[in-house]
Amino acid sequence: MFYLFYILVIEQILQGLYNLWDTLRWFQTARRRAMSHQGFYAPTVAVFCPVKGIEPGLELNLEALTRFDYPNYEIFFPLAELGDPARKIAERIAAASKHPAHVIIAGHPHDCSEKVNNLRVAVERAENKFDAFVFCDSDGRPGRAWLSKLVAPLADAKTGAATTFRWCLPQIGGLWSALASAWNAPLATYLGPQNRNFCWGGGTAIRREVFEGIRVAEAWRGASSDDLSLTLLLRHNNLAIDFVPECLVPSVTDMKASGFFEFTERQVILLRVHAPKLWAKGLFAHLIYVAMLASGIALAAADWVTGVPTLQVVLILLVPPLLAVLRGVLRLAAAIELLPEWKEQLLARGWIWTLLAPVVPLFSLWSHLVAAFTRRITWRGARYELQSPSQTRILVR
Repeated sequence: MFYLFYILVIEQILQGLYNLWDTLRWFQTARRRAMSHQGFYAPTVAVFCPVKGIEPGLELNLEALTRFDYPNYEIFFPLAELGDPARKIAERIAAASKHPAHVIIAGHPHDCSEKVNNLRVAVERAENKFDAFVFCDSDGRPGRAWLSKLVAPLADAKTGAATTFRWCLPQIGGLWSALASAWNAPLATYLGPQNRNFCWGGGTAIRREVFEGIRVAEAWRGASSDDLSLTLLLRHNNLAIDFVPECLVPSVTDMKASGFFEFTERQVILLRVHAPKLWAKGLFAHLIYVAMLASGIALAAADWVTGVPTLQVVLILLVPPLLAVLRGVLRLAAAIELLPEWKEQLLARGWIWTLLAPVVPLFSLWSHLVAAFTRRITWRGARYELQSPSQTRILVR
């Protein structure tokens, strides 16, 4: 036990120092990009935001999409059915929008997830006048300059797509909402280098010619995930995915325990199906962290029982969690830089992304273990079985 603990803790300290340096580099890149001018590229854009059901801040979220400081864009709100309670909200927002906005009833899917079907139908309805497509989620609330910054990288013909990520903010402040926010934060700072970027459905821009050229709409037939399917296509065609940290999207969350586990397990199951090597890497990393904690606690307990001083073991055991806290501080500082209008809320709840950072791997390990044994997910009330990246079985609508 003694040697096992020290081997594991040394590995975790070295890994933690590297991750701390990587997060610092991410913070510096985010700060530099936030201060730079986005350029003058302004294609005609179709913004697609699939909607289903009532969620925290829905009306404010949809309203934010109509207020971009951008000259020429239209918004599409696709829903699966007329009876969706969010339809009236979407229609009200569309009617009041200064930019053209459309509410589309896509119908129920037969061979893919509902979100993918909504997007596929909405893209088919979009006219040929659009130069670029932007995909976003109804649980995000982007700022006024968001659209112009997100499409800016598309000026480079070598860029296949530009993407960003969410920053979860608890609406009420419950434990499970806080844990969801803490769990989500490391994923944002994972993105950056193009070789490990993936498209995020809550904020991705792509030129129409690229979208049609790599046949995204065809690939979405049978798909469960819009963004991960798009990621696989871009990589297959050797097209770069540019991460745009200055477009970080605040997402107001309100979760109970069941919602937290549904959310985290769904994300990791989708990852396992579309990127099994990355899932295995995450599983191994979280196993090492938890094994270090377990062996350290066991060793300290054994020493205490036998009367051996435990201070050295305890102090060394605390180093990796403290490094996780420091990474959380850097992430919080970056979020404040990128979301200045949310500064007050971020500071008031800063403990979420700092003090909860050391316990996130425990929940991540659970999600990775669940993904090892099932391919079934729940997504806004619907149940799916992911048979492959291009095959989805609908279990419950």
